[in-house]
Amino acid sequence: MTARGRHEPGTTSGEAPHEEHIDVIELASAVLVRNFELLRRRGGVYEDLDRAEYLLLRILDRIGPADICTLAKALGVDPSTAGRQVSTLQSKGMVERSPSETDRRRSIISPTADGRDRMAAARERRRATTRELLADWDEQDLRTLGDMFTRYNRSVAERFLTADASPTAGDAEAEP
Repeated sequence: MTARGRHEPGTTSGEAPHEEHIDVIELASAVLVRNFELLRRRGGVYEDLDRAEYLLLRILDRIGPADICTLAKALGVDPSTAGRQVSTLQSKGMVERSPSETDRRRSIISPTADGRDRMAAARERRRATTRELLADWDEQDLRTLGDMFTRYNRSVAERFLTADASPTAGDAEAEP
């Protein structure tokens, strides 16, 4: 038991063991969010692109050219938010819109060469930072962390980004 009367993980507290793990995960996730913010502010990984711009370009890189609704679904945002993000990136010359070949009312969003280059540079900065932070981790630990992040993100998407929970759906990858 701690000085504040709380039980440490793995001790008997009258709660189910599952709840002790949930308590550890809840606190660790709060610290993780703070650490991601610290990396954003001090790590220089978003020198050229903010998080929303980076993620939109990464999603386009993963799924290819897409209309606003498809992009919104992949990002887990509503189409109006995706449209505003696309407009911002278009004004910066990082994406372009072209009419859909099957429906001229829809626009297809594609990254420009500059958008791909800037996304690739941001991705490499992020990977370098992650590589440096986890340099002393063995391969199995890295695989486990990646698997757990992916599984956690999938659970969040299933809970909050499905058609039943909101007007959009998503399966976007999370990265620090």
